[in-house]
Amino acid sequence: MNSPSFPEPPKWLTWLLRKICSERVLETIEGDLWELYGIRRTKMSRFRSNLIFLYEVLDMIRPFAIKRKWSNNSIHTAMFRNYFKVAWRSLFKHKMYSSIKIGGFGIGMAACILIILFIQDELSYDKNYERKADIYRVINVHAAPEKTDRWASFPPQTGQVLRESFPEIEMAGRLIPFDWFDAGNNQFRRQDRMQNSYEEGFAYADQDLIEILEIPMVYGNRTEALSQPNGILISKSKADKYFPGEDPVGQMIVLNDNTENPYVIGGVMQDFPSNSHLQFDFLISLTAREFWPGEQTNWCCWNYSPYVRVRPGTNKADLEEKLLLIRDGFMVKYAEDQGEADVDNFKYHSFMLQPVSDIYLKSKGIHDPLAHGDYQVVQMFGAIAVLILLLSAINFINLSTAKSANRAKEVGLRKVVGSYRKDLIKQFLTESFIFSFVSMLLGVVLATLALPFFNTLADKTLVIPWGYWWFIPSLVGATLFIGVIAGLYPSFYLSAFRPIQVLKGEKSRGTKSSRLRSVLVVFQIAASVVLIIGALMVHRQMTYILNKDIGFEKERVLLLQGSNTLGERIPAFKGEIAKLAGVSSSSASNYLPVVGTKRDGNAFFKEGRSRLDASVGAQMWRADDEYLETMGMELVEGRMFDLDRASDSSAIIINQEMVKQLGLDNPIGSRIENFQRVWTVVGVIKDFNYDNLREIIRPLALSGTSFGEIISVKIQSQDLQASVTQINQVWDEFMPNQPIRYTFLDESFARMYDDVKRTSNVFTSFSVLAIIVACLGLFGLSAFMAEQRTKEISIRKVLGASFNRILLLLTQNFLIMMAISLALAIPVGQYLMRDWLSEFEYQVTLGWDVFIIAGTIVAIISLITISYESIKAIFVNPVKGLRSE
Repeated sequence: MNSPSFPEPPKWLTWLLRKICSERVLETIEGDLWELYGIRRTKMSRFRSNLIFLYEVLDMIRPFAIKRKWSNNSIHTAMFRNYFKVAWRSLFKHKMYSSIKIGGFGIGMAACILIILFIQDELSYDKNYERKADIYRVINVHAAPEKTDRWASFPPQTGQVLRESFPEIEMAGRLIPFDWFDAGNNQFRRQDRMQNSYEEGFAYADQDLIEILEIPMVYGNRTEALSQPNGILISKSKADKYFPGEDPVGQMIVLNDNTENPYVIGGVMQDFPSNSHLQFDFLISLTAREFWPGEQTNWCCWNYSPYVRVRPGTNKADLEEKLLLIRDGFMVKYAEDQGEADVDNFKYHSFMLQPVSDIYLKSKGIHDPLAHGDYQVVQMFGAIAVLILLLSAINFINLSTAKSANRAKEVGLRKVVGSYRKDLIKQFLTESFIFSFVSMLLGVVLATLALPFFNTLADKTLVIPWGYWWFIPSLVGATLFIGVIAGLYPSFYLSAFRPIQVLKGEKSRGTKSSRLRSVLVVFQIAASVVLIIGALMVHRQMTYILNKDIGFEKERVLLLQGSNTLGERIPAFKGEIAKLAGVSSSSASNYLPVVGTKRDGNAFFKEGRSRLDASVGAQMWRADDEYLETMGMELVEGRMFDLDRASDSSAIIINQEMVKQLGLDNPIGSRIENFQRVWTVVGVIKDFNYDNLREIIRPLALSGTSFGEIISVKIQSQDLQASVTQINQVWDEFMPNQPIRYTFLDESFARMYDDVKRTSNVFTSFSVLAIIVACLGLFGLSAFMAEQRTKEISIRKVLGASFNRILLLLTQNFLIMMAISLALAIPVGQYLMRDWLSEFEYQVTLGWDVFIIAGTIVAIISLITISYESIKAIFVNPVKGLRSE
């Protein structure tokens, strides 16, 4: 075959040739190719010879030479055809069990498709940047012994220091994402128009930031869009709304009727994609911006979120270590220069670089005003998807093994006539694949029908990704995987029957399979209990939050947005509102006790103690003298400030928490100071929650003003609509060119917990689906058990057994399994719920009543499920039952 004088080809090429070529032609082909290879090796390099040999081997993939694995193809084809035929007949012969298997799998797969779409959307945030691996947000970590805080705000000079002091950083840009000066929401109009429109989504940004985030432009140049003072970058959707068909670059716009300070459009950007952690329509330039004299040259005001783009290959940990220069070289020095008393506090500060792709989903515990997802929720939904699939697979395994007695004779006969075990495994796996395939079709249909409802529940705009290359292959892969997982054990179990034992009837009831079924049923019931505990606790926490006494009255408070456009006429407008019969009070302010309105952090000291004591961080809100009355807040000591009293220009009202932290024994008349001035405390208000209930109550101070962007109106009339109509009429008299825009305080309050409500709704929905799947399995199993014991029931009835006795006989095993399930589920549910509740500073108690209710619900549902078939079996005529055996 080969000449020993010729060099041989590599062994792996010879192996490949023998795998491809049929035995019939292999010897001839191999000899020829070896000879040709030897001749070539005398003329050319080994690499080239190997390459040609590989080509020649692959060229043997032809009909005349290729090895036919199924040498007896017609027999195998007939066998597979027989497998399909038997599986198809089995499917229709046992319609109820087939429906349970397919229905359970279909529901499970539909739920999994929806959950996977949800998870895929959550994980897709901020993955579109070309250099996403090099883009970070800088986070301040304050790891004090008693508590660790993290926030994304820094003093204004941080951006410049990042840019100039660290060669690893290519670019550094700042963002002010919260409601501050013209950021947040505004009345917006073109300079050449008189009609204002309310717009949200304003933020301040550096020129470098839009380059770091690679924001694509529609009009204008990205490298200079925000390079000019008073420049503004607007989104394409807003450009189309206000400048349809135009290039608006260079056009002037006015915010809040402030015609003395118009903005120039420096560019039009593409709208931020829905899967970006930034959702702004207007970016206002920070170039040459100074919000008050000296603001940009000190380290006092923590209002800026820095983003950086580092050079490729930069070691993140090393750079984080180097960033301590900001603390030691600038912040500490500034504090020492100011003579601050708590300089030592800076030793707890360090800095973290958060990848831009983590900002949306992995910002738990980081204080910023951006909307975030919850990685824990993603993990939880992923676990539910796996759980539902497991429950579906358990149904399949339980019902397949339970019906083993009916298949035992078939297996025995097939073995007697010559079937091998591997052939039987193939047969049962084929059945499993058919069930899996039909279930997948059903699941896709159900998911498509349910998607609009799911989008409403989850506040998403998901679509079935038919056009994506990975979707169909994923479905096929999932079908095969599930088919194998669900069918593997039944295949090996059923194919293991021995013909002699089967024909003697010794395998009519397998004890091993019975134990396995019991274990799986226990798992199903325990999983259902855990899910119900979760749904109950999420709903209970949600109810607690929405109804908790939070220290103010949120009902029947109307919020008129954009009232700052009234200007000096605000007091007059309030005067007209006060004349309405249904209005009890009204107040002008920018600050409300709900997230999304303005916030203003300040550092306070007792008078003269700024260089001796640590500062007390507090919110500093400005409001008029009707604020407490309108909001229903309680003044526990002192009085409200009087805007008509000149001496009250330095009057301040503080909450109880601030009294406590400042250590004021007799607060009324006490004098405190911040960096602006010295204040006299004239009143103390009862603590109230002004942030999400995930946060504790923090210090707060109120000072007087007559103006604000929002006028809050307390309506006492029961006819709310009539009062709103009257207020609308007054508004039209004052602002005929600006439509009224209003919301209600309780709606704004409820919106703070939209994420919790969405999680609750989605969690509850999938929990119900999981329980339905589990109940389908229990129903099928109980039906089978009742069917198997028909003869026994008939005999017992003939002998005089009572209804209750027979029912207990049929259900006692399930009752035992239920008790074991509860014992297993309670500690698991307790652990998971305590972990989830730890997110909230204010939380409900996880009492035993939750476990009792969850157990009772599952017990009732399970008993109803299993009792139906049992009772049906009891009422069968004994004669008929005995005859059927």
